[in-house]
Amino acid sequence: MSRSAHPAGPRHADVLPDGHYSAPPADLNALDPKVWAQTVARDADGVVTVGGLAVTRLAEEYGTPAYVLDEADFRARARAWRTAFGSDADVFYAGKAFLSRAVVRWLDEEGLNLDVCSGGELATALSAGMPADRIAFHGNNKSPEEIERAVRAGVGRIVLDSFQEIVRVAHIAQSLGQRQRVQIRITVGVEAHTHEFIATAHEDQKFGIPLAGGQAAEAVRRALQLDGLELIGIHSHIGSQIFDMSGFEVAAHRVVGLLKDIRDEHGVELPEIDLGGGLGIAYTSDDDPREPHEIAKALTEIVTRECEGARLRTPRISVEPGRAIVGPTAFTLYEVGTVKPLDGLRTYVSVDGGMSDNIRTALYDAEYSVALVSRASDAEPVLARVVGKHCESGDIVVKDAFLPGDLAPGDLIAVPATGAYCRSMASNYNHVLRPPVVAVRDGEARVIVRRETEEDLLRLDVG
Repeated sequence: MSRSAHPAGPRHADVLPDGHYSAPPADLNALDPKVWAQTVARDADGVVTVGGLAVTRLAEEYGTPAYVLDEADFRARARAWRTAFGSDADVFYAGKAFLSRAVVRWLDEEGLNLDVCSGGELATALSAGMPADRIAFHGNNKSPEEIERAVRAGVGRIVLDSFQEIVRVAHIAQSLGQRQRVQIRITVGVEAHTHEFIATAHEDQKFGIPLAGGQAAEAVRRALQLDGLELIGIHSHIGSQIFDMSGFEVAAHRVVGLLKDIRDEHGVELPEIDLGGGLGIAYTSDDDPREPHEIAKALTEIVTRECEGARLRTPRISVEPGRAIVGPTAFTLYEVGTVKPLDGLRTYVSVDGGMSDNIRTALYDAEYSVALVSRASDAEPVLARVVGKHCESGDIVVKDAFLPGDLAPGDLIAVPATGAYCRSMASNYNHVLRPPVVAVRDGEARVIVRRETEEDLLRLDVG
């Protein structure tokens, strides 16, 4: 197929009720640094590079689709969070965003702690050498086996999520002759202004113990009475992909109110408060996330002010960035397979991946950016929808974006800001094989999670 401009597809998305863009960007070859990893650039030939390596070379060596992770960017973001909060606070990387043994080692080397929420994540952390006392174990339904493994390993904290779990962890710890450090996760009635399925602090949801009705206070009473537990603090998480700090202010006010009640009733000032994660990143140029130092300053001032008002010592603050660290560090590299212009509507661009490597668009109605990366183009932009190869009409990777009108099969395109949750939530739908994660740094690339093979897929099928 020649690379001549496709005649179909509008240049302005305002003809579509659901269109995100009102006009094409001034330069389709430009790469917005807000949504791309720090070392991503175009070379003199217009080919996008990361860590000094051309994406064309990466595609030849590792195939597509592939998650390409900028290790230098990951480390820089981890350090920025560690530096922003300083030695008087704890930064726990939320492993659910993306976890591998290489990532665990990077976190350890950069001085971050690690938050896990399953036995598998715990196993990954321990196998890669993360000190157990720097691991926090989350989850709303931890199995007795997972709890026992965590207690035996000596994890630094277990976050209790229900009345039954309070008793369960206490019993297991006491039977092992241990006193387990714990926090109680509460829901404070603050609903983050995000998608319904990722707003987690309002009462009608599965996480935590509600502050309303005195339930959180009762959970504290029970935890303080059990010999197998050492209650060190309260945990609150209000949602995900948050840009507005006002939700944290309301949450902190309510958490500190509970800390005051605990002091007044029990004569105990709990030493820690965990405000969770959920800080947003830029998926498109319209997003405007805050820098770690701004977030650290705001959260520290909020907690300090609330504690001063309640005449409490300011507890040690913990935060749990996951997406905010790994999200912008990676992009997904695809090869274009089919370009299908629909006259007067848009151009459908089919790639060799899809909802099996990025379910977020279908699941959360998430928005992404996309760019032609194997070359530059001066062709007129056309409104495009990037879709996958799966047998689902909802198999959409990027809902609406402008791409060059001369896009053709064999071109490489990339979707930035896919470091968080895309590989973690990847599936084998339609028996498609999950892509590799390729880490790039200083002109060198290496696979940190290999591509699945058909042998991997069939090995689990024992029929």
